[in-house]
Amino acid sequence: MSLAIFDLDNTLIAGDSDHSWGEFLVAQSIVDRQLYKEMNDKFYADYESGNLDIFAYLEFSVEPLTRLPMKDLQQLHKLFMQDIVKPMMLNQATDLIHRHRKAGDRLLVITSTNRFIVEPICLSLGIDEIIATDLEIVNGQYSGNIVGTPTFQEGKVVRFNQWLEENNESNSDSYFYSDSINDLPLLMEVAHPVAVDPDSALRKEAESRQWKIISLRD
Repeated sequence: MSLAIFDLDNTLIAGDSDHSWGEFLVAQSIVDRQLYKEMNDKFYADYESGNLDIFAYLEFSVEPLTRLPMKDLQQLHKLFMQDIVKPMMLNQATDLIHRHRKAGDRLLVITSTNRFIVEPICLSLGIDEIIATDLEIVNGQYSGNIVGTPTFQEGKVVRFNQWLEENNESNSDSYFYSDSINDLPLLMEVAHPVAVDPDSALRKEAESRQWKIISLRD
């Protein structure tokens, strides 16, 4: 049995759920339309270039979650899933997950996006083991604080190693599928790194290291 690890955004789905959630909040008039959009786009550009300040971004992106009761957030997320995430789903990604499941492999998603956004998406893909950036909940509401290490860049390696120890699992025959240069640290840790529709920086690294490159776009 192998361990099949997947990034989520722009890997298993054709888009970035974190950035799209910000756009969704703008469209729903939950946040200031002009200012929030400008900052959301700036942080996403920083992410794509590999220069994101993850703590500044999390402070920005998590703050709107603190304003609403959990039940309202859950209703918003259902609409987000229906209108935004569903069109991002990829048949070839579903097939890849199915092949690993059929082989008896253990399936795991590791994503830098916070758990509130990604957990329903991962569950809809049939994956219930998830390592994501965890948010503090106080008295049934998001506090705005982060719990533990954000799962970003080297933070993914830290959290993954913790998960391996906690689950008595080995990465000796592990696969990791990702699109982003930000995931280079974890790609270098696994037995079978796979670049999926990679950004230009990751494509260059994958080609130089002779890693497998695939596309899941329909």
